[in-house]
Amino acid sequence: MKKILTIAACLALGAGNVMAQETFPRNGVYDERSGLVALTNATIHTDYKTTINNATLLIRNGKVEAVGTGVKVPAGAVTIDAKGKHIYPGLVDMFTSYGLPEVKSERVGYGSPPQPDTKKQGAYNWNQAIRPETNAVELFKVDKKQAEDLRKLGFGTVLAVHLDGIARGTATLVTLAEKRENEVVVLDKAAGALSFDRGSSTQDYPNSLMGAIALLRQTYLDAQWNAQNPAKEQNISLTAFAAANKYPQIFEVERKLDVLRADKVGDEFGKQYIIKGAGDEYQMIKEIKATNAPIILSLNFPDAYNVEDPFDARRVSLEDMKHWEMAPANAAMLQKAGVTIAFTASDLKDKKDFLPNLRKAIQYGLSEEEALRALTATPAKLLNADSKVGSLNKGMLANFIITSSNLFADDNIILENWVQGSQYKISEMPADYRGVYTLKMGQQPERKLMIAGTPEKPELKVIAQDTVKGKITFNGNLVTLSFTKDKKSKESIRLSGWLQDKNLQGEGQMPDASTVKWTATFSEAMSQKAKTDSTKVAQVPQIGNMIYPFRAYGQAELPKQETVLIKNATVWTNEKEGKLENADVLIKNGKIAKVGKDLTEKGARIVDGTGKHVTPGIIDEHSHIALDGVNEGTQSVTAEVRMADVVDSDDINIYRQLAGGVTTSQLLHGSANPIGGQSAIVKLRWGKSPEEMMVENADGYIKFALGENVKHSNRSQQHSIRFPQTRMGVEQVFVDAFQRAKEYEQAWKNYNSLSKREKAKTPAPRRDLELDALVEILNDKRFITCHSYVQSEINMLMKVADEMGFRVNTFTHILEGYKVADKMKERGIGGSTFSDWWAYKMEVKDAIPQNAGIMNQLGVVTAINSDDAEMARRLNQEAAKSVKYAGVSEEDALKMVTLNPAKLLHLDDRMGSIKTGKDADVVLWNDHPLSIYAKPLKTFVDGIAYYDLERDEQMRVELEKERMRLVQAMLNAKTGGAKTQAPSTRRASVVHCEDVEHSEEEHYIAY
Repeated sequence: MKKILTIAACLALGAGNVMAQETFPRNGVYDERSGLVALTNATIHTDYKTTINNATLLIRNGKVEAVGTGVKVPAGAVTIDAKGKHIYPGLVDMFTSYGLPEVKSERVGYGSPPQPDTKKQGAYNWNQAIRPETNAVELFKVDKKQAEDLRKLGFGTVLAVHLDGIARGTATLVTLAEKRENEVVVLDKAAGALSFDRGSSTQDYPNSLMGAIALLRQTYLDAQWNAQNPAKEQNISLTAFAAANKYPQIFEVERKLDVLRADKVGDEFGKQYIIKGAGDEYQMIKEIKATNAPIILSLNFPDAYNVEDPFDARRVSLEDMKHWEMAPANAAMLQKAGVTIAFTASDLKDKKDFLPNLRKAIQYGLSEEEALRALTATPAKLLNADSKVGSLNKGMLANFIITSSNLFADDNIILENWVQGSQYKISEMPADYRGVYTLKMGQQPERKLMIAGTPEKPELKVIAQDTVKGKITFNGNLVTLSFTKDKKSKESIRLSGWLQDKNLQGEGQMPDASTVKWTATFSEAMSQKAKTDSTKVAQVPQIGNMIYPFRAYGQAELPKQETVLIKNATVWTNEKEGKLENADVLIKNGKIAKVGKDLTEKGARIVDGTGKHVTPGIIDEHSHIALDGVNEGTQSVTAEVRMADVVDSDDINIYRQLAGGVTTSQLLHGSANPIGGQSAIVKLRWGKSPEEMMVENADGYIKFALGENVKHSNRSQQHSIRFPQTRMGVEQVFVDAFQRAKEYEQAWKNYNSLSKREKAKTPAPRRDLELDALVEILNDKRFITCHSYVQSEINMLMKVADEMGFRVNTFTHILEGYKVADKMKERGIGGSTFSDWWAYKMEVKDAIPQNAGIMNQLGVVTAINSDDAEMARRLNQEAAKSVKYAGVSEEDALKMVTLNPAKLLHLDDRMGSIKTGKDADVVLWNDHPLSIYAKPLKTFVDGIAYYDLERDEQMRVELEKERMRLVQAMLNAKTGGAKTQAPSTRRASVVHCEDVEHSEEEHYIAY
């Protein structure tokens, strides 16, 4: 049989190489054979759900001509007997860089001069990260080594994506045949490709995730405008971007939250993306399912951590430990939730791990049918190529693999991979030596020798008085064995020999160094039960609970909204009633239902407030927690970026600040530019998605900044090229920006005033997201929070606002507010300040701790903010400092971190005081809320106790138990031979107003 297969295979290979139509001249005689091959007697899986036993596959000219049990083999066909073998459609990987040039970043290092403009010559986009004119098919070259490596995994067709930039152009679908490039292209433009990664671009902008998202949004708008106004501007990139949009869109992301971010952009422009995921999607299944996005899944499961050293073990976060355990279940969990999945081998460091990891995914609950579907029919359908690849129907490409058994079985071997009718040998069928033998070694007593396991990985047992396990290795007809005399012995008997018919023989060495001749005579085949037992699929592993969010202090079940009656507490209402002693607060349906004495409510959970205090939840007007990046620090005006795009709902600081009584935060852009990005106002709903954290129907805000940061006083000399470099220049940036905004608004007003007929022949203005935000400010639809220190600059911005017709809502930091409080009061501008920060840089040299008290006394709505993840946990104490330094009343001091910031955020009708009808954002304290001894016992947001001290103490115990369980699981994995990795040395960053992120992941910090 083996000889017949080899001869036939060679004939088929010769035929397969000439199956394609010749389109170029060749020297010599043309071989015009039809490439007619019949593979008979096989188990053929024509698609992921259809299997035909004892069937024939007939192929001609690189395509399937017929398949089934009644197929008649034509005269002249090369026939291959595939009895006992399985035939599957060739696998499809829809995310590779096969055959494309490596993307090399030419980005300069930190400290080098910034590059504001593109270096790309020609009529292309202004930003180098936007490169939709790239067509992978034009760069593609057949790579025999890459093709061979992918064929070994079972792939016959791959999508080649040029992994460079935010808009990456079109990807090409190609086969892995070793033919000319024009012969292997299945679809020249099969998909558009996108990401949030600027790739090889050396241009500054964008240097943040929010900047990348804004740039992509603007590119969609620009492409639409360009298409509507072809005579206005000839832009190769925008034309190509619009053209690429008609193909399936594949969006590569780096983490689960990016799936939601990408989908949000897609929804804005009517695009349903296919997401190339990162392997952590199971952590947000509900939200990811709601996107309706198919997910291309990586099988790059993390290695266990080396946690033998207990100090090293402490460096591994709970989320990393749990991800190691749960990542293999990602595919099964998504598929069972109804998410469409496909697989890729692209992220694997060692491509040999692909099939073992695929089998692991099946072990963790994915059905074999769905696994095959994800590797064949699904990618083919998503790429609109299901009439060519993904199954073995008549007329489709003859892409298929021949395997020794079930593709997903541990002992299966891919023997051959046929691509476009060309045969590629992968492996030889290993000889099966499994069975029972009688072992004789010289004058030693006979022993029973059993060879079990699989043909590729045989297992040896030697039975005499007791049973010992040994090692056996076959190399062709040669064999080596080693085992001990009995279980107590530590000295090995080593034998070496060869196969003679079904028997083994040779020479060996005993523990006493004497040589001995030996034979192992075959007596019976291994029983089917023994074979099955040695190859049986393991049970689905038991893994820990899913928690929300997926990190320490996440919970399997989030706390629910309930009816709560707090009795006999001191209630700080922040209303005209003032502070109420021995009062009750009823929380119901997420609202404050009643405030008073001797309240009752049927079914309410009673909380004893005796000796305790109830306050409104703390509101932080100036925060930078829960953000994936703070500054888009490249341009002077970045009003187009949105902090809502980069909210990180997994940030542990959310929970920490709930433990400090914070319920609402304004997440601000940093202070790297005069006009920064749009802020996000969130409630600290721990365990919810970023979208669910947003305060509903809140007004829009934006960050402005003055002072040292925006003019780069504290940057290196290389950064002296960005305007402005002086405080005078900062003023001009504001004037110029609002002048442009006014002209932009007027252009739209003029256009919108035209009749329908006139509009049809008049180009619409170009939509500009940066100017849209500034126009919102002019129309009191977006409000300014301005980073500020020095009196002269504060006066300057108020003057510019007066002249340009906008107003400043809040000066934040405002450490010289006591000098300008009268002017702020006159204009209705609020102040959000630090309590007692001073002398940390030159422009704060005049700061005084009485600042908040003076502004408050002069009638300015005054708040105390954090600008710091750690300080936000004790804003109640920060407020108390104004009692100490400025003689502010206790109630007014508390208002500085509750009602006053609510007023500054235009949310005081909903939060900031204990009043019937307001949101039940309430904190129960164990002591006077302005005391350094005060700790929140419960923090309610919308009537949900997202923080509870008693539950926290219980969670700490459970957290340690879970960590120890996972540590033991990793130790067991290492003992079992699993690969391990060293604990990460990275530390979670805590960002501030003045942090500037760089693509090189270095931080510049100036306080």
